Amino acid sequence: MRKLFAKMDIPLLILTLIYSILGLIMIYSASSVSSVIYYHVEPYHFFLRQALFIIAALIVGFLIIIELPTRSYKTFIWPALIILLVALPLLFVKGRITNHAISWFEIGPFKLQPSEFAKSIIIIFSGCFYQSLAKRKVKNIYVYFIPLGIAAIVAGLVLMQPDLGSAAIIGGIAFLIFISIPTVQSNIMRVIKIIAIAGIIGVAVLLYTGQGFLNSTQLSRLTFQKPCTRYQEATGYQVCNGFIAINNGGLLGVGLGNSTQKYMYLPESHTDFIFPIVVEELGLIIGIIIIIGYGYMLYRILRIAKQAETLRCSILAYGTFWYLALHILINLLGILALIPLTGVPLPLLSYGGSFTMNALIMLFVVQRVNIENKINKNKREIKAL
Repeated sequence: MRKLFAKMDIPLLILTLIYSILGLIMIYSASSVSSVIYYHVEPYHFFLRQALFIIAALIVGFLIIIELPTRSYKTFIWPALIILLVALPLLFVKGRITNHAISWFEIGPFKLQPSEFAKSIIIIFSGCFYQSLAKRKVKNIYVYFIPLGIAAIVAGLVLMQPDLGSAAIIGGIAFLIFISIPTVQSNIMRVIKIIAIAGIIGVAVLLYTGQGFLNSTQLSRLTFQKPCTRYQEATGYQVCNGFIAINNGGLLGVGLGNSTQKYMYLPESHTDFIFPIVVEELGLIIGIIIIIGYGYMLYRILRIAKQAETLRCSILAYGTFWYLALHILINLLGILALIPLTGVPLPLLSYGGSFTMNALIMLFVVQRVNIENKINKNKREIKAL
């Protein structure tokens, strides 16, 4: 066991733990007021729930490192994919409506969001599927579209909830993995033609049916520029209050726990808008350090992906890289009014049990890839002696 832990990427592990702890602190600070006034629960309600999800994810993560080599993932990924494809349509019958979207199942005191598990499942499924094709030296380019097609079905079901942000991330992860496959890259012109034809057919179907997947609330978010000119409207209120929080913080912040915007001015301040509260309380300098830390975390993951000796391991790390990168980009650009606001959480800082569990588990999957990279390297060195 010690030998396995010694082969982990220590900087990545330290960053994972730091961001998880910082996330817990900021979730408590951001939610303590709204918990009592709006949700009518204890001030530490969201803190405790997030802590439970983090502990569960850490336990699962260390079991992944100790007990599950990446070659064993193929034994459970097909059942997981089938469960996902059943769960997503079932949401429309048994799901809970929150913020105008049917995205959650209520299981006792907890809520589970299948679309968050979809991101991890698509990454692992892609890794196992493309590894199988590479092992059998399959040259038929059409077979390589299967994970992309499955991801399109999953993204379509998520879009119908409607959850534009998660659908975009699922599609983005699958597509970015797809174009990284060597066989796809060597047949890029054929791939472009197939994607173009599929895109034209998709647009034609949407035009023919005349039906949109997004409700009026989702469509209103497409109006995102100059939010403070629409302060009295839903399209500007939340983002403008995020700007006010960032401005209040200045370089050094007003102090931990001293945010004014969390006093019901900034809705959902402990979820998608946690970053403005971080900057308000801890300052812009800390905010910039957090962004730099994310960049270093992504660099460590990409480095592990490039060192992988199998296509499966490379995709597991590369997919996790894009999983986190897309969340970071969409969240930060959204709260800065550079793109439409889509309700995407910030990795390890925002409150969200399903997302946090999946993000942490995928980070431990990357650690398992790093362990296998080092094991294979040691075997080569011993063989060369």
